[in-house]
Amino acid sequence: MTGPTPATATNARICPDCDGFASVKVTLGGRDRHSHLRTVTTHCPACHGTGTRTVRRPLVPAALEVAA
Repeated sequence: MTGPTPATATNARICPDCDGFASVKVTLGGRDRHSHLRTVTTHCPACHGTGTRTVRRPLVPAALEVAA
């Protein structure tokens, strides 16, 4: 079979807090003496700048869930 490997349930997922955009540059306003824009790089606090989160399994087993 050719092509990429299909994703499984154990693979990391996109971070819901930053939607995968884990690092951004924020302008501080103004320019330095060389006319460069002053910026600061910030990272998502939830995923620590990786853009992905691990899959969390439910604590309740499927057999104990209430049937509809």
